[in-house]
Amino acid sequence: MFKDKIAVITGAGGTLCSEIAIQLAKNGAKVVLVGRTMEKLQSVLDKIKSERGEGFAYACDVTDKQAIANLAKEAENKFGLCDYLINGAGGNNIKAMPTITKFDERELSGDLPEGQKGLYDIDIDAFERVLNINTMGTVIPTMEFAKQMIKKGGGSIINFASMNTYCPLTRCFAYAMSKAAVSNLTQSFAAYYAPANIRINAIAPGFMVNERSKNYLGTVEEGLTQRGEAVINHTPMGRFGRSCDLTGCVKWLLDDNASGFVTGITVPVDGGFLTLGGV
Repeated sequence: MFKDKIAVITGAGGTLCSEIAIQLAKNGAKVVLVGRTMEKLQSVLDKIKSERGEGFAYACDVTDKQAIANLAKEAENKFGLCDYLINGAGGNNIKAMPTITKFDERELSGDLPEGQKGLYDIDIDAFERVLNINTMGTVIPTMEFAKQMIKKGGGSIINFASMNTYCPLTRCFAYAMSKAAVSNLTQSFAAYYAPANIRINAIAPGFMVNERSKNYLGTVEEGLTQRGEAVINHTPMGRFGRSCDLTGCVKWLLDDNASGFVTGITVPVDGGFLTLGGV
């Protein structure tokens, strides 16, 4: 399906995008793995090569315009012009999050109990970094690799949104704000690049299993935290998502034969989370 297509995947060292990269490589794509930590990228690349796939790893900051320009040049030199871009890099920062879920007068006077912090106690620089990685970390690679797609006559881009795109979860102010922006820029960029035959869509993963989520949600098999129970009770399918749950949607959105008239949408892959109003 994707034989000899060139796919650039940011955040490729993470649980979700590493699986996407592996599956695309299995389907014949040449994958460019992008992330901040070469060690993680190399582990994914080793697995791809062990199954006779093609790819290479490149460590850089996706919010650095010059670094992304250098990446694009390197990718073109190795494999040729890009067909697909998956903007999977992003994340949250606990320093940008309060521990309480609603305003408490004591946060203004510094009298909250030890270990608690309100909105006025968060690290505003961390808040800004979350906005930057999720928004500009999508915008900059899109603009750079769209140049290659224009030369090639078209391409497909997938951005990563979130359940926070639709309704902000408690305490996730910066993350929710940035993921709402991702859905909006997906629409506006899709309209702008349509004359160049570049389709731009997004996926919004539900609550997925990874090492980080286990710390604050727990697992269905081994026991849930209070927040994890709230998520499962709000998910009709009664489980967390797995990385493999995303790959079918990704392949559909990339494939011009399957989704050639689809652009500007955000697809929830959430086990039905958005179908319930919580009452």
